[in-house]
Amino acid sequence: MPTMPYLHFRGDCANALAFYAEVFGGANLQMMRYADGPDAPPAWSGSDRIMHGQVTIGDGTLMASDFPPGAPGEAQAAVSVMQSAPDVATAGRWFTALAKDGAVIQPFGPTFFSSGFGMVKDRFGTHWIIAAGPAS
Repeated sequence: MPTMPYLHFRGDCANALAFYAEVFGGANLQMMRYADGPDAPPAWSGSDRIMHGQVTIGDGTLMASDFPPGAPGEAQAAVSVMQSAPDVATAGRWFTALAKDGAVIQPFGPTFFSSGFGMVKDRFGTHWIIAAGPAS
């Protein structure tokens, strides 16, 4: 069974998953809102927050949700999502897109273990580690 990251947001899950689908060329974007859940409690009525969402990226699935309406939570505290790229140009393109309006943690560039590697916190609070294949 594969391990799949599950991210949590504070109300911007729909925007984040759509952004990730665009950046990574994701497929099969799916979302269900709390208000549409079976037997949803009255506090969830009319909520546009996402109860469950997912997008296929490469041969993996990234899953996510918003915290329930009225529930506090800290998005992606101390977690990073690692995404391998097929080549350094693709890795650089992904890194640049994720860094827009975010914060670069480790600038993208070659390392002893990767032809292109970088770490970034995107505008939604998700930490990413982007890497291309091994350095030659």
